[in-house]
Amino acid sequence: MGALLINERARTTKDKTMKRSKRYKSVKENIDKSKIYKVVEAVKLLIENANAKFDESVEVHFRTNIDPKKADQLIRGAIVLPHGTGKDKKIAVFAEGEKAQEAKDAGADLIGGEDLVAKIKQTKEIDFDIAVATPDMMKKLAIIAKILGPKGLMPSPKTDTVTVDVKKTVEQLKKGRLNFKNDDSGNVHQLVGKVSFGNEKLKENIENFIKAVQEARPSGAKGEFIKSITVTSTMGAGIKVNI
Repeated sequence: MGALLINERARTTKDKTMKRSKRYKSVKENIDKSKIYKVVEAVKLLIENANAKFDESVEVHFRTNIDPKKADQLIRGAIVLPHGTGKDKKIAVFAEGEKAQEAKDAGADLIGGEDLVAKIKQTKEIDFDIAVATPDMMKKLAIIAKILGPKGLMPSPKTDTVTVDVKKTVEQLKKGRLNFKNDDSGNVHQLVGKVSFGNEKLKENIENFIKAVQEARPSGAKGEFIKSITVTSTMGAGIKVNI
């Protein structure tokens, strides 16, 4: 059984390799895999090789040395990128009364109190990307925590999405504020813009995000915190950059 599983994995890996397009292989040939590029060099190379028929997204991937099973080694942070991400996110605000009006004035896409909680509980449908709540609404959100939680949408003080300053929070999120954290393997992945942003805007976004992750080093992290950083576009190959 073990041998069959190994063979199957090998076959799957081989199939994936064979399915790589000529365009991807051509892009990969332009990148020196043994080199670690400066951010400005990596962005220039990334843009020059982005030849898809759509505006490719640009992502940054961090390989870290944390143990995600230990609470004091988890990575959590937030940042407002200088030029946003190029992707509009739908924001839901759980608030009532005056705070609900603040959310509306700030441009929130979905606003509600107990009525919105009840609707989500009944339909289990989620039509938003970020959830914000006032502190008094958190107890009422408990009944849909199992719906929001698995999707990473449960408001939390750790990500500044539980707040009394609803207007400021929504405005920052609309401008592109990101809440980032490590995945189950201890790494961090983040969209930081579009190829159409151009060299300077992408450079500034990437450098600001790298700094934010460095500053989010958890207290329990031992030794080397960030092992490597890679930037890539949607259809492009990874380019390693300086830490």
